[in-house]
Amino acid sequence: MKNNIAGKVGADIRSACRILFATIIFCVGIALLAGGFRLILLGGSLYYCAAGLAYVAIGILMFLRQRLALPATVAVFLATLLWALADTPEIGYWALLPRLTVPAVLCVLGLWGTATLANVGSGARKGSVIGGAGLVLALLVTVFEAFTPHGAIHNESDVATRAKDVVASDDVPDDWAYFGRNAHGTRYVPYTAITPENVRNLKVAWVYHTGRRVTGTGTGVDENTPQQIGNVLYSCTPENKVAAIEGDTGHALWTFDPQAHSAEHVSCRGVGYYDTDKDLTLTAEEKSVDLEAPCRQSVIVNTVDARLIALDAHTGKLCPKFGNNGVVDLKSRMGPVENGKRYHPTGIPVIMGHTTVIGGWVRDIVHGEPSGAVRAFDVRTGTQTWTWDVGDPDNANATDPSKTYTLETPNVWTIPTYDRDLNLVYLPTGGGPPDYWGGDRDAVKEKFGAAIVAVDATTGQTKWVFQTVHHDVWDYDIPSQPVLYDVSNAKGERVPALIQTTKTGNIFVVDRRTGKPVTDVVEKSVPLQGAAEGEHLAKTQPFSVGMPGIGNKPLTENSMWGVSTFDQLYCRIMFRNSVYEGPFTPPGEKPYIEYPSLLGGMNWGGIAIDEARGLMFVNDMRVPLRMMLVNEKNASHYTISMDEVPGFMGTLRPQVAGPYRGVRIDILQSPLAVPCNTPPFGTMNAIDLHTKKLLWQVPLGTVKDTGPMGLKTHMSVPMGLPTLGGPTATASGVLFFAGTQDYYLRALNSLTGKELWKARLPAGAPAAPLVFRSPKNGKEYVVISAGGMSHSPDVSDEIIAYTLPDGEGE
Repeated sequence: MKNNIAGKVGADIRSACRILFATIIFCVGIALLAGGFRLILLGGSLYYCAAGLAYVAIGILMFLRQRLALPATVAVFLATLLWALADTPEIGYWALLPRLTVPAVLCVLGLWGTATLANVGSGARKGSVIGGAGLVLALLVTVFEAFTPHGAIHNESDVATRAKDVVASDDVPDDWAYFGRNAHGTRYVPYTAITPENVRNLKVAWVYHTGRRVTGTGTGVDENTPQQIGNVLYSCTPENKVAAIEGDTGHALWTFDPQAHSAEHVSCRGVGYYDTDKDLTLTAEEKSVDLEAPCRQSVIVNTVDARLIALDAHTGKLCPKFGNNGVVDLKSRMGPVENGKRYHPTGIPVIMGHTTVIGGWVRDIVHGEPSGAVRAFDVRTGTQTWTWDVGDPDNANATDPSKTYTLETPNVWTIPTYDRDLNLVYLPTGGGPPDYWGGDRDAVKEKFGAAIVAVDATTGQTKWVFQTVHHDVWDYDIPSQPVLYDVSNAKGERVPALIQTTKTGNIFVVDRRTGKPVTDVVEKSVPLQGAAEGEHLAKTQPFSVGMPGIGNKPLTENSMWGVSTFDQLYCRIMFRNSVYEGPFTPPGEKPYIEYPSLLGGMNWGGIAIDEARGLMFVNDMRVPLRMMLVNEKNASHYTISMDEVPGFMGTLRPQVAGPYRGVRIDILQSPLAVPCNTPPFGTMNAIDLHTKKLLWQVPLGTVKDTGPMGLKTHMSVPMGLPTLGGPTATASGVLFFAGTQDYYLRALNSLTGKELWKARLPAGAPAAPLVFRSPKNGKEYVVISAGGMSHSPDVSDEIIAYTLPDGEGE
């Protein structure tokens, strides 16, 4: 009796499992059939519809206890495997994951479900059980493999042989006095105490709390890399609170709070430093004036409410002879700035001799926005020395304080670079407002938008222009500081070059004397059909073919991705339901895909160059956007938001231009809020500047502090996530970087990209790491300002310094 009862219970359980498995397979089939049919109507892959039909059939066969369900299950999975291999543009872990994981689970359910059928032979039943168990094991291995980096690229090079006997260069200064450490912006540290072998021993030396606001609106993003002069670090918070910090202890020597506030782009990327005694542009007689006066060494700060402030570097007190008791109003003559809301500097004051150059961010959504004029001021007095106003090239209005500079001209929101030997300042420009429609743009915007412009450092007169995007209607502003570094041309001649990274993933290398390309740049035809009403697009765009392109491989339906089969199908439908013609797809009234997007490619963090080895390091982000211009008739259907990137995602951002009143901007992502392109979504790259070839590329960042729907997974899955901020290279062969979505400061081997060490931070850190050597004790410190990534839920006010244990690395 007991055996009969047990047998009946077992049969009931097997029947229930079969029905459950059949139901799951049937429902998945219906979902794939519906989505797949829609994809076919859009001209997409036939697989999903065919697979949906097959799974529906398998589900029905299992319901009806038909043993044909077993071979059908096997056949569908084998066909899916073959399709996945053929459909994948580049076979790899992340590409195959959504194509095979769900089908493998369904195959397990089908095998185990059919194994319960009485009309299936014992051999087939045993094979089904074993086959299903094998697939379960394969799925467990797949889960384990998610914690292993995938998608890295490593190419052969002789760079290792060129790197022998690397020592600190005598001609490299010890101070980190500029945004990119030195005047040329290479962010190269000539020290060798911290090495690939001992970097794992770094420990926290001190933590400084800046006191920045960490709650409420307008707290901003901490993008600050402190300046280091001797044993003092000068830091700033997003709202421009400045502190002088003792380098060995982290103790504050003084602080200054300008009480600066703004509603847009609240950030401070650093301060400027001026030393009268080291100014090579002054005569000995000029230096000898007022030897006891304050501010012979001064800190120059631009604020988010558009002021320029000079502080005594030793006391933090305002410099009385600078402007109006230490302050210059940057809003003057710039147009409708709305107290800084529509205009303020977002770069760092560039000190060149006794002059500082100031550009600024300009709101770019309507005609009549503030001017994009760039100005130079004497850092001793605050006197304006010149203005680069491209709408007034002859400076007819320069001396008339009642005249406003030309409105809505291309602006310089990132950081210029100064070449003292050539007496040139290099201005990386954005486009003149509005951003996404240019049917009525004037000649000034067409010439100077999205360009590198060299101007005379004494007069501000334009010397040459190199444009990276023609008639930019994609918001492809030049985002990063131009970097000066000598490279060889095709003839093997060493050329004083300028290296410029861009949002498009192109890296341009030009002769900084003339603006002529050093590495090959070609004009390629770009799509024109589907352009917005009244638009006139450029027929060609410049592509830097002499340097590696980073993260700008065109998208295809096959490259659409998802965590599972379902969201990959969704992403394929979204792709097919959008206009995409490759790079420079014309903006229009139908949803179109922009990739690389206005987020980058490369962004403001810039690059680092290992000057001893001739290696260039650059990080990127790979997040496509789905956009659409909206005319006046349809604009009322949307929520309006004036917030900046990425706060306006999912709303209608005003764009009053021609017949249009807004632009809808969304990330091209699945319902799980995961980007639709195949990982990695961000990488670090090393380029050999001798050969102009990619040396290595590694995915950077894990989903530990983010994940689907924005929820933290707490799992260190190294997918490679969007990066922001810049790297720092050392002479010993260590590359430091912190600008990942997870909260870590990392050290990489500069020759291989291998992770050598990482330290957990209290929040994200988009700033570049500072590495300096103490003049007091000779110890090397790695310093990071860890205030939180843009729109991160976690915010901090910590600046953290790391160093090796006593006696190590000496």
